[in-house]
Amino acid sequence: MTITNIKQFFWSNVQKNLMVFTVFLLFAACAKKEALTATSFKTNSGWGYSIAYKEKVLIKQSIIPVISDTKSFETESDALKVAELVKQKLKQNLSPTVTKNELILLKIKL
Repeated sequence: MTITNIKQFFWSNVQKNLMVFTVFLLFAACAKKEALTATSFKTNSGWGYSIAYKEKVLIKQSIIPVISDTKSFETESDALKVAELVKQKLKQNLSPTVTKNELILLKIKL
């Protein structure tokens, strides 16, 4: 075997090993699914959100909490901002309640 053949053999093995390693990492990344998920949904007058744990819905919020009106979030983005806040609270074992001040800080249109 010449030096060129040895180098080609070496690099082809390295490439094969990298391919196997990459596929393994992709599989591992896809298999690791977050237990808590936040999703938005359309309501008659706007948007709401739900929080699920392993695909079981824990919270379904169709109106903006804490305000006196019973209206939905104006945008999907607003609903998801609040959903993420609630999700983070749940991850930290805190009460999932939302305050009016938190809505203001998130710039939710009330």
